[in-house]
Amino acid sequence: MAPSFDTNTQTVCVMDASGHLGFTLVQRLLQRGYTVHASLQKYGDEDLLNGISEDSNKLKVFRSDPFDYHSIIEALRGCSGLFYTFEPPHDQPNYDEYMADVEVRAAHNVLEACAQTETMDKVVFTSSATAVVWREDRKTMELDLDERHWSDVNFCRKFKLWHGVSKTMAEKSAWALAMDRGVNMVSINAGLLMTHDLTIQHPYLRGAAEMYEDGVFVTVDLPFLVDAHICVYEEVSSYGRYLCFNHIINTQDDAVQLAQKLTSSAGSSSSSSSSPSPQSGDLGKGFIEQKISNKKLNKLMVNFEA
Repeated sequence: MAPSFDTNTQTVCVMDASGHLGFTLVQRLLQRGYTVHASLQKYGDEDLLNGISEDSNKLKVFRSDPFDYHSIIEALRGCSGLFYTFEPPHDQPNYDEYMADVEVRAAHNVLEACAQTETMDKVVFTSSATAVVWREDRKTMELDLDERHWSDVNFCRKFKLWHGVSKTMAEKSAWALAMDRGVNMVSINAGLLMTHDLTIQHPYLRGAAEMYEDGVFVTVDLPFLVDAHICVYEEVSSYGRYLCFNHIINTQDDAVQLAQKLTSSAGSSSSSSSSPSPQSGDLGKGFIEQKISNKKLNKLMVNFEA
């Protein structure tokens, strides 16, 4: 898909640029000709971005805090697009029952700042598949889960699925504000991001056995996730939510390989699946029928030129 505009005239902001997704987005956007405002949280390592742009005028680094409205406004000034992904504060890295309030507040500040930025054309909001898959009726649904579905916050609270609580509440808050303020927003509901430093402590993995059994345990590779973000930004017809994954854990071999990867990572002595969650059954089944669909995104990306 050829961009419907000249990327060389586009200035976009990436927030937070210090995570796996944000950093790679900055790299790819620069390669495509964009001018990029890379927004790092106050504790972020600015040296991380040294040398990634051949043209120093194409990259501007900002220190901004999702809880400091004025610092967000500064980073967004002159931008026509924002790629927003939430990174937990340095002093509160773990998802618990309080993280939802933190993430909702951050999303509210960012969307409000976008509404006040006259040059803003589109916001790409990174959410999670955990804002889709956790529902009481997921085992009895006739149709596959897709981006039309939302996780049940009460269900998530009952089983301490804090990642699902946070992502669902933050995304709903962002959508409510975007619609109220007339902000053009699309969301990417990403599967588990497969990074080299992924460990079993990742909050997405709470309830992993149940996701596996239900055929909704999806993962995504970083290059595909980055392509999806850029595609939905550049495609003028993009709208609403997009489930984003390029692999599903639905065979015994898949489950074993992932378990080996997670348990071989440093500091993985405590298992997230040992925490209270919906009851799991036998993981030894050879094949689990897939019950989740990303057809909407795949259709949009069919002609995307990475």
